[in-house]
Amino acid sequence: MTAAGFALPAVPFAVALIGLLLPLRARAVAAALAVAGAAAALGLAIWVLAAVGDGHESSREWVDFGGLAVTLGVRLDQASALVAVAVGVVALAVQVYSITYLRDDDRYVPYAAQVSLFTAAMLLVVVAGDLMMLMVGWEVMGICSYLLIGHDRRLPEAPGAAVKAFLVTRVGDVGFLLGIALLGVSAGSFRVADVLAADLSGTTVTVSCLLLLAGVAGKSAQFPLHTWLPDAMAGPTPISALIHAATMVAAGIYVVVRLYPLFLSSGAALAVLGVMAAITLLIGALTATAQDDIKRVLAWSTVSQIGYMAGALAVGSTSAALFHLLTHAAFKALLFLAAGCVIHAVGSNLMSAMGGLRRDMPVTFWSFAIGLGALAGLPPLAGFWSKEGIIAVARHPEGPAPGWVGWLVLIAALVGVAVTAWYATRLLRRTFLGAPAVASAAPVPLERAHAAGTPHDPPPLMRWPVVLLAIPSALLGLAAFLPAFRDALGLDGVHIDAWLLLPVALLALGAALGWRDLPTVPAFARAFWLDEVQHTLVVRPARALAAVVRRADESGVDGAVEGTATGTVSLARRVAGAHRSTLPRAATAVLAAAVLLAAVGAFL
Repeated sequence: MTAAGFALPAVPFAVALIGLLLPLRARAVAAALAVAGAAAALGLAIWVLAAVGDGHESSREWVDFGGLAVTLGVRLDQASALVAVAVGVVALAVQVYSITYLRDDDRYVPYAAQVSLFTAAMLLVVVAGDLMMLMVGWEVMGICSYLLIGHDRRLPEAPGAAVKAFLVTRVGDVGFLLGIALLGVSAGSFRVADVLAADLSGTTVTVSCLLLLAGVAGKSAQFPLHTWLPDAMAGPTPISALIHAATMVAAGIYVVVRLYPLFLSSGAALAVLGVMAAITLLIGALTATAQDDIKRVLAWSTVSQIGYMAGALAVGSTSAALFHLLTHAAFKALLFLAAGCVIHAVGSNLMSAMGGLRRDMPVTFWSFAIGLGALAGLPPLAGFWSKEGIIAVARHPEGPAPGWVGWLVLIAALVGVAVTAWYATRLLRRTFLGAPAVASAAPVPLERAHAAGTPHDPPPLMRWPVVLLAIPSALLGLAAFLPAFRDALGLDGVHIDAWLLLPVALLALGAALGWRDLPTVPAFARAFWLDEVQHTLVVRPARALAAVVRRADESGVDGAVEGTATGTVSLARRVAGAHRSTLPRAATAVLAAAVLLAAVGAFL
């Protein structure tokens, strides 16, 4: 079991290293290698899920810092194995899909290797038994996101989006690293088991949990560090599926689950998490109602859905959070890959350039409809059961957070049901129903450059991942009725009562709003101007400070050094000039003195 745990991240990592060494022309080799690596990781994850039983943990010392050991080890249980399976499924779907989607991309070879590295980093986070190992996977994901978001160099916004994602998540990672350091030093070990078993003071636990939440807010795109995720849509659409469904944004939620006994010791940290979750849930959902870019609608949807997971954790339920993480991985990967099929066919991201695609793209339409239904919580699709689980635990909070946190999460979750149905219906109506629109003739990036003639369903390597992902999007929620699945996640089971009618009624209300062509709300279209606020309060002062530091460096440090050299050279030139100008006079004076002395000597 230990070997399988290490092999989970090691296999895609080895594939990534080999892929990065391949020449750019070795496209077929890179594709075969990437798909084989993702398939092997998925096979290992399934084997671990079947064999892990009640759990497995092993470690050995790697390096010692003055008595503080860092270990190499794995910590496996059924919940981590289920998350690893979800990562493997999405990674395999993305690798297969990308072969056709980026068929004209001359940088596909490093792209495929970077996707493998991204997968390895997330799997390392999933299996890590030591906080420093977890941190390595956490940071490698940040590097991969930077590379992949900025992959398409033809897009003028891609470099800026990549830098923004890197910097915003780094802000949170500073707190995350400090939290890990505080836990490791206080517990005397970085092993997860040792940290959870240590007798830590209440202040240490609260401070470390709040620092960890800073990193969670960055990686999982939670308020106020959520602004990078919609801009990350500049990356290729398969990368959007990977980031949103199985890596990055899921990592923050998974880490809180992993260290949840610590959070249960800090009601203050859970209260902060609940407030953060409720704000993020509503901001993401409301902003999605006013977007025209199909990928930005789905991006803001992810922000909102991660808020649901964080809300479940705030009210004391890791099982509800993990259940929604798994269903969200299925339907969000489906939605992004199906959106890529639409973009591939139409040649535009904008819904205003779409419409009437149902007849020409029936497979994509029905797959998209299943994904949107699961997202909105339409019974009996997957999202309905996982959202119902979150609403149920919010009604009866189990953790140490104050009682008002449960009410806050419950109200936000119920409002979110209506708003999610609103933007999901709007997206389906504007993309697939109604009259076709005329697509823009403006130049489009490589991934959108294939549209020609009448839109049609995509080729097999793009179509089959979408069709297969529609199956768990529709049926995964029903796994809550299976005892083995409930035991793996710790679910209490599905409670069917009159409360189920309220989310269904709110869903119907939201769908009615989405069916109408409502005017765009400026605050929603601009995401409540939070980007502008961030630019005013953070970006502009940082640039101004950088300009002052640069001037001080150039005029102070560099100026002093260069001024000393310049002054020395100038003084030397003046001395040399003076020396040259007085030399003839001195020679004349010496000669005259010699003549004078000779004359005096002659007369004497």
